[in-house]
Amino acid sequence: MTNKTAHTFHIPVMGTGYTVNTPLQVAQYGISSVVSIVDDILLENLRELYSKQLSLPFQPISNKVMDCRAERITAYLNLMDKMVKDKFEEVKDSIVEKGKEFEKYMDLLPDVSSLKKELQGKVNNNHYLKDIKSWLNDNLPLGNIDVNIMTKVDKDNFFEGEQLPSEYNDAHAALRGFANSTLESSLVLSAGMNPRLYGYLEQFNDFFPNEDGYIKKKIVLKVSDYRSALIQGKFLAKKGIWVSEYRIESGLNCGGHAFATDGSLMGPILEEFKNNKSELLADTSELLYTALESKDRLVPKGNLELNITAQGGIGTSEEHDFLLDYYGISSVGWGSPFLLVPEVCDVDKTTLKALSEAKEEELYLSHSSPLGVRFNNLKGNTRDEGKMEMIKAGKPGSVCTKRLLVSNKEYTDNAICTASRQYQNLKIKDLKSQNLSEDDYEVEIEKMSLKTCLCKGLSAASYLVNGLDTSADGKGVSICPGPNLAYFSETATFKQMVDHIYGRFNLIKRTDRPNMFAKELNIYIDYLKEQISNLKDPDKKSLRNLEKFKKNLLAGIEYYNSLSEKLKGQFDQYKDQIQKDMAKLETELKQINILS
Repeated sequence: MTNKTAHTFHIPVMGTGYTVNTPLQVAQYGISSVVSIVDDILLENLRELYSKQLSLPFQPISNKVMDCRAERITAYLNLMDKMVKDKFEEVKDSIVEKGKEFEKYMDLLPDVSSLKKELQGKVNNNHYLKDIKSWLNDNLPLGNIDVNIMTKVDKDNFFEGEQLPSEYNDAHAALRGFANSTLESSLVLSAGMNPRLYGYLEQFNDFFPNEDGYIKKKIVLKVSDYRSALIQGKFLAKKGIWVSEYRIESGLNCGGHAFATDGSLMGPILEEFKNNKSELLADTSELLYTALESKDRLVPKGNLELNITAQGGIGTSEEHDFLLDYYGISSVGWGSPFLLVPEVCDVDKTTLKALSEAKEEELYLSHSSPLGVRFNNLKGNTRDEGKMEMIKAGKPGSVCTKRLLVSNKEYTDNAICTASRQYQNLKIKDLKSQNLSEDDYEVEIEKMSLKTCLCKGLSAASYLVNGLDTSADGKGVSICPGPNLAYFSETATFKQMVDHIYGRFNLIKRTDRPNMFAKELNIYIDYLKEQISNLKDPDKKSLRNLEKFKKNLLAGIEYYNSLSEKLKGQFDQYKDQIQKDMAKLETELKQINILS
């Protein structure tokens, strides 16, 4: 398979269900996307659906199978791999015949693509169909079916009343499901380092390079700072595992779970990666080769591939091009805007309408996640509706069936979910026993009610779109768009969104959208204000941390002002906007007094 890439963007993972089918829509056109493999029950239901559609035999994998989670994931990924490759063959056959699929592949490519020119020349100037097909087989890129695992979502599992070994934990089983699949793609590891999970990678040959440097299953680390990337990269290299890509994501200007930095902003972080990439490559390579030799494994000749990519809040072709040209990144992640593309993501009609109409204040950083991590949310989503009414009716929380986000042991020996009916009944009982004032009691109930069942909510839209049975989980949808979606106000076709990314079409009708760097800074300033307002009895350490946070934001502004002075030519307009936005935000930030 060719190492060429067709596009300069990728589609990141969104929720557990929004991109679960995305590769089937985009991979055959050379576009890579990321599938969540958290929800094995959803994957099993979809595998049954596709097997029926394709008249393929379907053997369900029952809960009575001890390794059912891993086996379901493997079976779904294998089926998706087959379906995508079949579609890709149709595209190549169409190219030979100059059919519609050939035209679509060509139209989606960026205008400056060398592949586009080369492909057009081959088709126009070669009259031997056999030669054309041979060239296509060797050179036409297929988009990756990458998969994502949140490393910390790794609960213990039981079988017939007995706790299973750690390799049957949720994240471990998902990793094994991917490792045993036929895919040649990447495993995107997010949410920080899990040493035990990272160590488990050594059990599978597909994660190790061969003599030529080829790795069948690559590792991608989603990171928010250089130091974390270096620590994790070295940790894995010492085990003989190479990190092929560091995927930098904005801490707060993103979708899904949000992990705030210490005030370090995306621009300075990207600059640090840009300046230290050679050092990162050299340091981790040396550790890797030593580890491979000690394990009597093949040592690659020369350096392995190392890519830096970025995502979080990108919304215009100018921002896209700037990230590629100035920071030298390999690919830009376009996530939330694709939620408005029904051809690409599984979003039900009700939620699609709400997303297209959502304003800034309706896309907010919530406390909805049972994991206790901040979570980007949409106000008025159908999963959150009526929660308080259910509490008043004596039916708080959700019946916990999937148990993907259990993490709390406040009232039980075994972890349970804070959005579950079990936990919330216990919480209410506890609160009543404390003889709180009515106002304090209501405040605590309100806090509790913020938690929502993301296991069901983030997969519900996929059930609705694909006509799957919703009786077990209900029809309530949770969705996790980033703040950037507020500036996209209508649904779009696949072609329109790709054209928007490459500057051939404009989907943003508003004229007040801030630059992505300014938007992120604005979100961080709001976050700082919130942290200050939440301080009741601040200690010296808390105050020092907030002062450091503010100092880092000011350093970020200084960086952007310096950066704007370097911009010339095509980025002149970009330069003016950065300077204007930074001046306004610097004034706002300096007026914040942490010690008052």
